[in-house]
This record gives sequence, structure tokens and C-alpha cells, in this order.
Amino acid sequence: MKYFGKKLITLIMTLFLVSVAAFLAFQMIPGDVVTSILGTEATPEREEQLREELGLNDPPAVRYFHWIAGVLQGDLGVSYRYSKNMNEMMPVAELIGDKLPVTLWLALVALVLIIVVSIPLGVLWAGLSGGTHAVQTSEGVRRWFGRAGHILDAALGVMTQAAMAVPSFFLGILVTYFFGIVLGLFAPGGYVGYEENFLGFLGYLVFPALSIAIPKIAMTARFLRNSMLTELSSDYVRTAYSKGSGKHRVMYGHVLRNAMMPVVTFLGMIVAEIVAGSIVVEQVFGLPGIGRLLISSISTRDFPVVEILILYITFVVIFVYFLVDILYRVIDPRISGT
Repeated sequence: MKYFGKKLITLIMTLFLVSVAAFLAFQMIPGDVVTSILGTEATPEREEQLREELGLNDPPAVRYFHWIAGVLQGDLGVSYRYSKNMNEMMPVAELIGDKLPVTLWLALVALVLIIVVSIPLGVLWAGLSGGTHAVQTSEGVRRWFGRAGHILDAALGVMTQAAMAVPSFFLGILVTYFFGIVLGLFAPGGYVGYEENFLGFLGYLVFPALSIAIPKIAMTARFLRNSMLTELSSDYVRTAYSKGSGKHRVMYGHVLRNAMMPVVTFLGMIVAEIVAGSIVVEQVFGLPGIGRLLISSISTRDFPVVEILILYITFVVIFVYFLVDILYRVIDPRISGT
């Protein structure tokens, strides 16, 4: 309980410091928000009226406390650039609420692809790399790890290295061309909202999720393979084999469990990155998600939206690492006492 209390305090303090930094940063950026909203043809009276409505005439400290108090009460403010009609600005909560499900579902589909493919691939690759060969004495196993195994090991190394090197935007273009134009599995730019057709929405998300997942699968598989090879050279593995434990029990009961410790942290980084907003992929596939909203809000100086999105990204990163710490304690109970 003491541990969770410390983590909660850390989360609150980090969010507070980030909120202050984000708010002050946008106060120092040159330019006039009112002119950006009304244009250069507005009268001085209309400009002054809008400044009063937005609270821009108050000192920065007063504006910050009004803003953060509203956030704590669920009032995220209004967007400077989006509006419901000519006389009513769009609430930030409503604006983000329309975009957030797209990013979250994209992250979920990408995460499922990463875990389902990378974990078995990493385990297989560790075997092909000769990790169990060093500790097994069976002649049959030695023959299995022959020339074919070394060729596959080298091929996986080249393919994963290439997958990690390809930029996200280029990978998105390749996926669009191959799966959309050549194979015709989806219509590029034919995004369907989750409110209209949920199955169609998920079907469209598979391809941008694949663009996100491919380099992450390569990274995770390589990371798991290296971690398993390190574990396979440990004394406890040789001891387990000497006591008669089978390959399956050693690999999945001991080695994989211990090798997953650093991989969990790595997966946590990936999850935080995806959920925070896959900006490039959302742009390539025309997805109305958080990443795309962040880019457009920065370019149009829509500071209330940008500030909330920065807090959202900060919260996601901290919360994901909090969950990673919990998973650490589940995977290795010895950590619970620290």
C-alpha cells in the first residue's frame, strides 16, 4: 500500500509540473490568439470583447488556476478553432471525446498484433539461435539445430533489422499500396466511423495498426530473443536440465518467465507510445484520432486543446509505467518485498 501511495503522489506531482510547464510555454509563444481567431479585419471592440470572454486579460497565474480548477472539475475549456455553430465554441472535452476512441482502438488492435506475433517469434528465434543447443546433449536436438536453423536465424535477423529501419510514414505508404491498391483488401481513405459501422471501423484499423505493429514486432522479438539467450546461459538452466526437466518445461516454465521481465518494460514503452497518439500513421491513413488532432491544433494555435492533449499524453505514459510495475510484481513476486 505504501508503494502505491508513492506512485500516486508521483503521478499527481508530475501532472502538476507538466501542466504548469505547458501553460507557461504557450503564454510565451509570440502571436495573438484573438487575431488568429477573428482575423485581421475585426474591430478593436470585438477583439477586446473576445479577450474578456476568454479571460485573456487576466494575469497568467490567475488564468492558470482558473484553467486547472476547471480541469479538475471536468471543464476542459473551449477550443479556439472548432465551433458547433457561428456563436458557440466547441468544448475541448467534446472535441477530444470524438477522437479518443479512434486512437484507443487503434492502439488495442496494434498491441494485439504485437503480442500475438512477437512473443512466439521471439521464443522460436531464441531456439534457432542455438540457446538450447548449448545446454542440450541430445543428438537429435543437435541435428535439429543444423544448417537450416542457422539460415533461419540469419534471415530473421535481416528481416527484423529491415523492419526496424523503415520510417513509419513510408511503411504506411507500403501497406496502403500493397494491401489497399494491389490486393484491394481495403479502400485507402475510406475510413468508416465506429458509430456508423463498428466492424467496418475495426477492419479499416487493421491496416494502420499493421503499420504501427511491424517495427514494434521486430523490436520486441529481437529483445525477447536476446533476453532468452541470456537466461539460457544461466546456471539454473543447466541445473534444471541436469535434474531431468524437459525442454518445454525449462523454456516456458523458467526461461520465458524470467526473460519477460525486461520485455514487459519494453512493451510498456510501446503501449505508451501508441496510446499517446500515432501521429504519422493517423495522418497517412486519414484517421481522426488524437495524434492528428494534436498536429492540427498546434498549427492553428488552439492552445486549450494542445494543453489538454499534453496532459493526456503525460497521464498515459505515467499510468502505463505504473501498470508495468504491477506486472513486475506479478511476474516476479520477489520484487513485492522491495
